[in-house]
Amino acid sequence: MKQERHELGKSSEDYLESILRIIREKGACRPTDIAELMNFSKPSVSVALKKLEEEGYIHREDWRIQLTEAGEQAAAQTFEKHEFFRQLFESIGIAPEVAEEEACSVEHVISEDSFHKMQAHWGKKQGV
Repeated sequence: MKQERHELGKSSEDYLESILRIIREKGACRPTDIAELMNFSKPSVSVALKKLEEEGYIHREDWRIQLTEAGEQAAAQTFEKHEFFRQLFESIGIAPEVAEEEACSVEHVISEDSFHKMQAHWGKKQGV
């Protein structure tokens, strides 16, 4: 297994965030859980998981998927951005389903520096 880290793309971030959400909700994550949550085919999920495992972001044991330290960190960062933007968008009157969709877009393109500055500024003002 490679331990070299790669810059994650949107798809990989979405998979890691989904794995984190499932683990937090159910205590364990299986490929079928990911396929159901993301509405992807099981073969597509299998290909993505193989890539994430080769890159050192997940570890598979039997049917369970576990995040490595790097995977946990990447998933948590993506999740934190997603929740911040979803709450911010809802607080300014954007419909929840639109806020959810747009938060998913923004979380992948904003830099860490810009995110932390927005979080410090808007989080204090909006209670986000």
